[in-house]
Amino acid sequence: MAGIERLVEELERSYAEAQERMGNPEIFSDRQKAAVAGRRLKELEEPYRLAQNWRQALRDLDAARTDPELAGFAEELAADVERLESEIKAALVERDPNDAKDVIVEIRQGVGGDEAAFWAGDLLRMLTRYAERRGFTNELLGSSPSEGGGFKDVTFAVKGDGAYSVFKWEGGTHRVQRVPVTESQGRIHTSTATVAVMPEAEEVEVEIDPGDLKIDVYRSTGPGGQSVNTTDSAVRITHLPTGIVVAMQDEKSQHQNKDKALRVLRARLYERELDRQRSQVSEARRAQIGSGERSEKIRTYNFPEGRVTDHRIGLRVHQLDRVLEGELDEFTDALAAEERRRSLEAGAAA
Repeated sequence: MAGIERLVEELERSYAEAQERMGNPEIFSDRQKAAVAGRRLKELEEPYRLAQNWRQALRDLDAARTDPELAGFAEELAADVERLESEIKAALVERDPNDAKDVIVEIRQGVGGDEAAFWAGDLLRMLTRYAERRGFTNELLGSSPSEGGGFKDVTFAVKGDGAYSVFKWEGGTHRVQRVPVTESQGRIHTSTATVAVMPEAEEVEVEIDPGDLKIDVYRSTGPGGQSVNTTDSAVRITHLPTGIVVAMQDEKSQHQNKDKALRVLRARLYERELDRQRSQVSEARRAQIGSGERSEKIRTYNFPEGRVTDHRIGLRVHQLDRVLEGELDEFTDALAAEERRRSLEAGAAA
């Protein structure tokens, strides 16, 4: 009991300090500090609520143990206290500070030619439907359609509280095994598409020096290279210090394409800085999106058997059609639970 008591006392102190910081008028003169303080208070709200419920359950249990008329409730109340202790510990597991952020998702065709481009389009549909099911909103930022159909690459944003905590599990190589529509002999092909999921950075988190940018404008082109616009509305931005290039052409307005390109650039720079802070440089991004080779995969979608397998946790689901319609909660919940389990184990070992 002493351990959980100390944990709750520390939580209550942290919550009071976070409230005090949010009530300090000086903090709102610095947008970044205000944003950090607001996120910290929000992170602590649920653990604090559980802690107050635990204190009340503990008082009720003490009363039941000393009052003969309430003795019959003691066993149930003891179970409540134990359950709340577990929930408090789980709620206090260190979370990714980006979990509450919006995300930018990039899907690129991998190995498999036209079929990989079709598969990239299928993943776009699956992930945007999943976003809608979770109550998030989607915004298409840019795309490069493939001549045969599907996409060479496509980028979209997902907005909503906790979007990154949900979509971060989709980052990696998605492998599909099926008979392509272009296959005349009915042979099963294996193709891939890669998904990169990046927290969308706020302007206060990533400052971009205009002098570091090379901005080119040109006419939008469709599949095959034909011009689809009569004005130079497409925008290509090169960040000279890093060599990162972002191009957008879907909007008819040059200004809108530039704004979208800057959003994606900011997200890529933010991710780059996160990787540096984690002392992994580019390993995090490589681990997430891989090279698109067939052997690198986080999930396999097997059409002949109607099966989806997540290789990170060995979860198999025989509901391929539903998964492709965006029913991904089973994977998300299982992956998040495994992360919490490992975090709790690491905390206990420390």
